[in-house]
Amino acid sequence: MMTTSTFPTKISRPKPYLLSIEWSDGVTTTITLRTFRDECPCAACKGETIMGTTYSFGMQVMTPGKYELSSIQAVGNYAIQADWKDGHNTGLYSWDILRRITDDFALSSQQREEIERQAANEGLA
Repeated sequence: MMTTSTFPTKISRPKPYLLSIEWSDGVTTTITLRTFRDECPCAACKGETIMGTTYSFGMQVMTPGKYELSSIQAVGNYAIQADWKDGHNTGLYSWDILRRITDDFALSSQQREEIERQAANEGLA
């Protein structure tokens, strides 16, 4: 497992549908909660690899509260665990996984403005 020397110094929700993370190397990234949930690394969400074969546990189903975050807890000094309003809470986001997700899906200023504009039009802002 690759390790990184960077770790989150602050995790916040600037809007109910966004997650911002400030990293120890000075980088700040913002992603949507939808992305955060869709990238959940648990076996139920991503499947499980056993002896080189990946097993998926079926189709992803939309459930009420799926993209509504209840809380985030620190797990030791290496990960966070998210609790979602649909009851899901088995994903452990190690610092390496969390950094990959935030690097891969970071919103640009333009993307964030568009998301905020859509949310305002839908009465979510």
